[in-house]
Amino acid sequence: MFEPFTDIVPSFFGTLNQGPLTLTIFLHTVIILPMFWIYKQEKKRLEDEQK
Repeated sequence: MFEPFTDIVPSFFGTLNQGPLTLTIFLHTVIILPMFWIYKQEKKRLEDEQK
């Protein structure tokens, strides 16, 4: 999954580019998990409005 990281300037995106799993895990953490949280929050708000 990880190869030796030899870059002149070690950058965040260079680290993400190490392998397919690194980017996938990052994107799921940053984008998809908060979507579940927002979905539950909005669902609760809509149910409260109907009462």
